[in-house]
Amino acid sequence: MSAHCSLAESWGYMSVQRNDWSLQRKGVIDQERHKDRIKEAIRRNLGSIVSNESIILSDGRRTVRVPMRALDEYKFRFDYRKRKQVGQGDGDSQVGDVIGREDQPGQGPGAGDAGNNPGQDFYEAEVNIDEIAKLIFEDLHLPFLEEKARHAVQSKSTKFTEIRRVGALSNLDKRRTILENIRRQAREKGHAKLGPITKEDLRFKSWEEDVRYESNAVVLAMMDVSGSMGEFKKYIARSFFFWMVRFLRTKYDHVEIVFISHHTDAKEVTEEQFFTQGESGGTVVSSAYKLALDIIAERYPPRDWNVYPFHFSDGDNYYSDNDDAVRLADKLIETCNLFGYGEIGEEGMSSYRRSSGALLSIFSDRLKNQERFIGVRIDDKEDVYPALKQFFGRRGVEV
Repeated sequence: MSAHCSLAESWGYMSVQRNDWSLQRKGVIDQERHKDRIKEAIRRNLGSIVSNESIILSDGRRTVRVPMRALDEYKFRFDYRKRKQVGQGDGDSQVGDVIGREDQPGQGPGAGDAGNNPGQDFYEAEVNIDEIAKLIFEDLHLPFLEEKARHAVQSKSTKFTEIRRVGALSNLDKRRTILENIRRQAREKGHAKLGPITKEDLRFKSWEEDVRYESNAVVLAMMDVSGSMGEFKKYIARSFFFWMVRFLRTKYDHVEIVFISHHTDAKEVTEEQFFTQGESGGTVVSSAYKLALDIIAERYPPRDWNVYPFHFSDGDNYYSDNDDAVRLADKLIETCNLFGYGEIGEEGMSSYRRSSGALLSIFSDRLKNQERFIGVRIDDKEDVYPALKQFFGRRGVEV
């Protein structure tokens, strides 16, 4: 708001002018509104976005198209049928309230199959995957994270802490250098003005890395690559681990990830091998759990590390191995902060049709009193996002 006084003040009164500066910022306000609508559209579609095949099979740096309603500028619109009309409220209306609604021909019950009224305009907004990741990960964290041996973690930004008389020219503080020159001119010559710059005028910024400490954590990603893991099951497992890895690297600077694939035998693999390996062979789940326990004992002792094993499988296991799998799973639960198991069904098959011999059913029965065990069932691509929320939702205390 701005105000000015006229010459009429001398006559005993003053005129005041008010300007609505929000009209000058209308473009900025509309941009912010547009961004809010995009975020709203993303949140409504997170389930389908997380399971988007073009994201999972890409290098993770692509943009994603999100459908949303078009936004129009506020303006008066005349009725296209040229009818005279008026609309008014009772004085208590709020933004967005519907004052009245006109009956539309060609719509409603009994109006017939076709209509002649225009539909709503939709378009696809291109959104960077990093922006989507922020919305997906905003409520996720490593559960039951404890304060253990900590590593110093350097932040990616530096901060300037003091001013020195010597330093690199790239850190020259020009403003302070000029001020020192003016002060020196005032002291020596009695005139506060800019003169020739000398060595004693130079001032340099001194900076340091912002060092903080973060608890050690390791995540063991275990995936079944046996012959029963078809294309759909393999895609679901990779989809979950894709977002899990991105989540860990986005929110934590010092979390190590170990990749384990298994059929009848288990082995530690690289990240590239983990996401590209084909399926073959039978299934012995205990081999993966045994290897995970060996790696933990050798490289990540629980007294110094927060440990999180996550395993995805289709639930089919060699029948004589089930007891060993449960025993080793129980040992993992005792050793680690949280053990997560995800079971993938056939596409479109509901969970009640699953056999009681499936691994999740056995785990649920024999590990049901374990607080730090979470088992989830995935029968559809859109179940991946709820699984992420179950594994990494709010529980325990984060340090």
